[in-house]
Amino acid sequence: MAKIIINQDKCKGCFLCVNFCPKGLIKKSVKLNKQGLNFVEFSPKAGDSTDCIGCMQCAVICPDCCSEVYK
Repeated sequence: MAKIIINQDKCKGCFLCVNFCPKGLIKKSVKLNKQGLNFVEFSPKAGDSTDCIGCMQCAVICPDCCSEVYK
């Protein structure tokens, strides 16, 4: 399974990555970052076959380069 690291303080909450994740593993957080904005969180589903496939669509679409994908 791949892993996504999201810089939550840098995230401005455009939610493009949420829309582009083919597995639906990135969600809008209810918490706020230092800028006072809702950020996104990587939320893998434990033991599920829908784990991150490392496609990097979240990292490519992010205008602020907040996502890092590790395989």
